[in-house]
Amino acid sequence: MSDAKPALLCLNTGSSSVKFSFYAVQNDQPQLVFGGQIEGLLGRPNFKAGDPQGVVLAQRQWDVPMRRSDAVEIILAFIRQQALGYHLQAVGHRVVLGGVEYPQAVVVDDHVLQVLDRYSPIVPSHQPAEVEAMRLLRTQYPSLLQVACFDSAFHRTKPELADLYALPLSYRDMGIRRWGFHGLSYDYISGQLPALDPRLAKGHTVVMHLGSGASLCGLINGKSAYTSMGFSPLDGLMMGTRTGSLDPMIPLYLIGQQQMSVEAVEKLIIKESGLLGVSGFSNDMRDLASSDEPSAKLAIDLFVYMLARETGAAMGAIQGLDGIVFTAGIGEHSPMVRERTCAALAWAGVEMDLASNKAHSDSPRCISTPHSRVSVWVIPTNEEMVIARDTWMLARTI
Repeated sequence: MSDAKPALLCLNTGSSSVKFSFYAVQNDQPQLVFGGQIEGLLGRPNFKAGDPQGVVLAQRQWDVPMRRSDAVEIILAFIRQQALGYHLQAVGHRVVLGGVEYPQAVVVDDHVLQVLDRYSPIVPSHQPAEVEAMRLLRTQYPSLLQVACFDSAFHRTKPELADLYALPLSYRDMGIRRWGFHGLSYDYISGQLPALDPRLAKGHTVVMHLGSGASLCGLINGKSAYTSMGFSPLDGLMMGTRTGSLDPMIPLYLIGQQQMSVEAVEKLIIKESGLLGVSGFSNDMRDLASSDEPSAKLAIDLFVYMLARETGAAMGAIQGLDGIVFTAGIGEHSPMVRERTCAALAWAGVEMDLASNKAHSDSPRCISTPHSRVSVWVIPTNEEMVIARDTWMLARTI
C-alpha cells in the first residue's frame, strides 16, 4: 500500500443519479483518471464510465429501480476493480447548501451532517440525497475521510444588501436569506479568468451558468457580489423545469383560491414549469431549437428575455460590465442562445463575433469582436475539479 498513488473520489449525488470522478494526485495536483454516472435510478438505471479520452470503460443497464445506496456500492466496486495501484484517501461530495456555518469546504462528521439536515428542506431535490450518501459511507467505511464542498460557499463574499430580503431581520436570523448556488462552477470560472483575460479577472463580470438549472453571478475582482438565485435554487432565471422568479402571491393564490395542495404547487414550480411548462413538451433546449411549434419559440424567447433582464439587474448590483462568460450545458453548447442573449444586450456594449460563436470548440474562447466594449467568453466549467482541489487541500493536512 505504501507504493500506491494517492487518489480522490468526487461524488455528485442527486435524486435519480449518482455522478462520480476519480482523481489521482500528482505533484500535489488532482488529475482526472476516469469518471461516470449511474442515472435513471427511479426507472431503468444505466451505468457508464469512461476515461478523459472518451474510451468507455464499463457500461450496464438494469430493468428495475435502484436505491442510491446500491448505486454508490456499485461505483465503489468498480473503482476497486479499475483503480489498482491507487489508495483512496478521501471522498469529496458536492453539497448544495452549507449556510452561514460553512463558508468553505469542511471535513464531514456527525455535527456537520446534523447542520446539513437542517438545510435540506430548502433544497429537497438535492440535499437529502447528498447527505444520505455521506451517511452511507460514514457507516460502511468509517475510516474514510469525507469532505463536503458547498455550492453556496462561493457567494459568502456578497455584501449584506445582496443577502437580504425585505422581511423583518428576525427572519434573516432564521436562515431566510439569498444564499446563491452553482458556486462550485463560479469558483472554477473565476479561477480560469486570470490566465484567459486578466482585465476580466480584476473587473466586473457576469458569469451565466446555463444548464437544466440556470443562474448567473456578478463578479467583482473574481469574487461573488451578486447572484440570481436566492433562498433556494428556484429563484432567478427560467430553467428546464423550474419557474425562476415568481410572484409569491401565485403559490398562495393557487393554494387558497384554486384549492391546489402544497405538494401539487411544489411539483408545479419545481418539475412542471420552465422550458417544459411553457413549451408543453420538453425541458431540453436542443428539442426546442429544432421544433417548429410556436410554444417552443415562446419558451426560448422567454428564456432569453429573463436572462437579459437578470443581467441588467446584475449590472446594477456590481456597477458595470466588463465581460460575460457563458458556461454549463446550454451556455457551452447553444450558439443560438448565446447569439440571442448578446443581441439583447447590445445596448450595453456587447458585440458578438458570429463566426467565433458558431465555431465548435471544447476549449475556452473569446467570441466577441475586437471592438466590443464588453468581452464575451465561452468557458467550459469543471465543478468536479473544484471538489477535488478542495478535498485534497483538507486531506493533505490530516
